[in-house]
Amino acid sequence: MAASSSSSSPAPSDRRGIPGASFVEDVQTYLTQSGLDVNTSLAFLQERLQQYKIVEMKLLAQQRDLQAKIPDIEKCSEIVATLQDKKGTGEALVADFEVSEGIYSRTRIEDTDSVCLWLGANVMLEYSLEEAEALLRKNLENAKASLEVLVADLQFLRDQVTITQVTIARVYNWDVHQRRSKQAA
Repeated sequence: MAASSSSSSPAPSDRRGIPGASFVEDVQTYLTQSGLDVNTSLAFLQERLQQYKIVEMKLLAQQRDLQAKIPDIEKCSEIVATLQDKKGTGEALVADFEVSEGIYSRTRIEDTDSVCLWLGANVMLEYSLEEAEALLRKNLENAKASLEVLVADLQFLRDQVTITQVTIARVYNWDVHQRRSKQAA
């Protein structure tokens, strides 16, 4: 981005690779110190705005994925807890599970010491109930922490979009004012 000047507030530090935007208070000084003309400056700011929008789309997709993943992890954790509660009681657990989209099967789970968990990338591993509970708890904590970071990143990004849009408007309005002053003179 163009160099920050005394007429611009300093750009906030980058957040996870997202560059901060500077608020331009004095457009003339900003253009002079950056060495840009109005059209080049506007083109640069529009390009930066588009980059912010692309990053925002990616972060929103990650947020949707995490928001879908968290209930699945919680549900798995509840199932493991139920299996642990039923362990040693001699009482079988009857469960319905999805075989395929819209096709379910009912099963009877006898006393068990282990469960199999999908880890992703077509990998399934067998864990003891205690290990499975610890892994699911850790995955849930990590997913919630990642979601918090994503929400903070999205808020930072929205702030940068707003600052960039205001800067574009200020540069454009300044240019219009300059052209009208020249026409009047």
